Amino acid sequence: MSSDTLSDVLRAVRLTGAVFIDVNVTVPWATFAPKSHHLIPLIMPDAQHLISYHLVTEGECYAVQKGHEPIRMQAGDLIVFPHGDHHSLTSEPSLRAPASFDVSELDLTSQRPWKIVGGGTGSDRIKLVCGFLGCDVRPFNPLLAALPDQIHCSGKNPDCNARLSHFYQLAVMESHGQRIGGESILAKLSELLFIELVRMYLESLPKEQTGWLAGLRDRHVGQALSLMHAHPARDWTLEALSGEVGLSRSALSDRFTEFVGVPPMQYLTKWRMQIASGLLTQGQSNIAKIAVDVGYESEAAFSRAFKKVVGMPPAAWRKSRQNGAGNSLNP
Repeated sequence: MSSDTLSDVLRAVRLTGAVFIDVNVTVPWATFAPKSHHLIPLIMPDAQHLISYHLVTEGECYAVQKGHEPIRMQAGDLIVFPHGDHHSLTSEPSLRAPASFDVSELDLTSQRPWKIVGGGTGSDRIKLVCGFLGCDVRPFNPLLAALPDQIHCSGKNPDCNARLSHFYQLAVMESHGQRIGGESILAKLSELLFIELVRMYLESLPKEQTGWLAGLRDRHVGQALSLMHAHPARDWTLEALSGEVGLSRSALSDRFTEFVGVPPMQYLTKWRMQIASGLLTQGQSNIAKIAVDVGYESEAAFSRAFKKVVGMPPAAWRKSRQNGAGNSLNP
């Protein structure tokens, strides 16, 4: 497996943890979390996409998502919704109480983590640390496309507990302490939690699993991905790549497509456009230089490729991102 490729993608899609909610409620209690794109203007306007997660620190509750069985969550459990789908958190899976948690009613100027208190009249208490991570989905985020609707890590799982317990302890301390610098600690902590969970998910995939993540651990596909990510501007051809990997052109193309879903050269083009989009957003290089940096001999050739993949010319992309229109770029 090429762990560098995973790190490369995480950097390029600008994974950023920024928003945290400390929930302390009594039962019965229920909340409905809307699809995350509805929350972007409120809590992370510059993000293209929000990944939501919930860490239970005391008591138990249920995570309910349409089309899936309710998941019982206990202290030490973590659940992530990579695609930001709407879901509910409830003290009972059948509870349909009015939402007690409405982000739009929070005091967005107050110190984070924001506090949610209240709930029902029962004595049992539920404590959660809820958060969001922002990332890019366009032009190309192969990791997000490879993840399921939800990833649940049980605190009773010895491996999960061993690898996430230190994150859990820090999250509890920082979310409850309101210490100076706590917001930054929680931001980095949520990113680390997500990355560790992705690695655990990858390790749990069955041998016959396909997809971009599974491709990372395949000897030939993983090496091809690593080479293209390490040298995206190189004048790659299928013949050159197959020679490096040690497979015939047809064998590499078939195997790569089976795992990743697109042929190698098409993947390379998409990845180059993701790199270019980041350089355009930063605004520090002219388009001609960016074209060379991602492997194109001319600005015109790069602009044609960028528009074909992204749907707009490079200059228009740069302008839209600099105007803070990240959310409008969502499909």
